[in-house]
Amino acid sequence: MTLDQYRSVADRLLGPWVSAADRLGLSPDQVSVIAFLVAVAAAGAFAAGSTALYAAGALLVLLNGWLDLVDGALARHQGIASDGGDFLDHVLDRYADVAIIAGFTAGTEAYALGFAAVTGVLLTSYLGTQIQAVGIGREYGGLLGRADRLALAGIVGVVAAVYPAPVVADLNVIGLLLALFAVVGHLTAVQRFLGAWRDL
Repeated sequence: MTLDQYRSVADRLLGPWVSAADRLGLSPDQVSVIAFLVAVAAAGAFAAGSTALYAAGALLVLLNGWLDLVDGALARHQGIASDGGDFLDHVLDRYADVAIIAGFTAGTEAYALGFAAVTGVLLTSYLGTQIQAVGIGREYGGLLGRADRLALAGIVGVVAAVYPAPVVADLNVIGLLLALFAVVGHLTAVQRFLGAWRDL
């Protein structure tokens, strides 16, 4: 499963957002910062652990993911794509990932699962950039990329707002999502490593 294969479809839908950001005088870096702040707001909503705020957090997570596409498209539209902007975007994405998972973890008090989930997510991203660093090219593939994680976080946030009760092993859907991120995140990291190793 990876939504990254549909990136070209998303690119075609970005036009109105890019135009609006350009008219507002926003730079791609400013959009990246706004996306990060949206992720922090989502984390706060999830950390509160209330059903009403789960839905708000879900919408904010999806907005974070969309703005993460807008910043790059805006940079290309304005003709100012740069290594510095790409670097800032990746750094803020990692902080956003940590914030969202920390919010889920605090809201459910599933701290061991949260630790396993955040390490899986960070290692997945690390392997993607490390593969690029050794000259193979940026790797977005694997079982669960960032777009997949954000989509799942948004969907699960909505489900938790409707049904916050435990589902399995005293975990609600948020806890189960953390377990999924923990297991599949590490498997994706291993998958990326093995794929890159074969290409070296």
